[in-house]
Amino acid sequence: PHDKNKEFMLSTTIPAIVSVGLNVLFLPHFGFIGAAIVSVLTESLVWLIQLYYTRHYLREVPIIGSMTKIIFATGNAGKMREIRDIMADLDVELLSMKEAGIKLDIVEDGKTFEENALIKARAVSKEAPGAIVMADDSGLEVDYLHKKPGIYSARFIGEDISYDIKNQAILDLLAGVPKEKRTARFVCSIAAVLPDGREFVTRETMEGYIGGKIAGENGFGYDPIFCVEKYGCTTAELSEEQKNEISHRGKALRAMKEKLAKENL
Repeated sequence: PHDKNKEFMLSTTIPAIVSVGLNVLFLPHFGFIGAAIVSVLTESLVWLIQLYYTRHYLREVPIIGSMTKIIFATGNAGKMREIRDIMADLDVELLSMKEAGIKLDIVEDGKTFEENALIKARAVSKEAPGAIVMADDSGLEVDYLHKKPGIYSARFIGEDISYDIKNQAILDLLAGVPKEKRTARFVCSIAAVLPDGREFVTRETMEGYIGGKIAGENGFGYDPIFCVEKYGCTTAELSEEQKNEISHRGKALRAMKEKLAKENL
């Protein structure tokens, strides 16, 4: 970890000892010119030690806590509400792309949730090099539909189609399918890109099944048709606290916080 006492010792004590030695060598022979040479050499040594220390220990300096801004690469208001609730214990300023003043059309052409999350985080990081940037890619996998819509969940049957229509389309595709074959899961991958270029990725799921009808007013997206056995209802019928405790996004964000903590961030 970053040790300010060690830094102080390196940048003051060692140069002071060297300075004394140089004075002993130079002053008897060169007088004031010798003193000037010693001063320049000592200052150069201090600068070199501090430069070495900064570069050598930079990767161990805590980021979360010393930096106040995390930009989340999304414009989805529902996601941002969940993210803020889940990350409320961190003393950071959490901003959406819009709140950070970043306007980008990001092409999500990855083949996995992890790839798409990284694509988004990297793109936004280029626009905000001094901030931690996080991004998520999430979606619904329905086993009976061969894990569709998957990474195309937001674009399922059309990007500008409302989720009321998307949800009903999935129910129609599963018409007559018994509960045991309606298994499904929400998947979420979180990517983090740090100012020093390091990248971290987590992936978590929430297992459940597709219900028989649209139900619930909470949540967003496919929540009104996704049921969890624990509560016997859709995630749109859960409170935010209940959902965040078991959700794919909640678990992925907590896993990311743990991963960063292990890196001393």
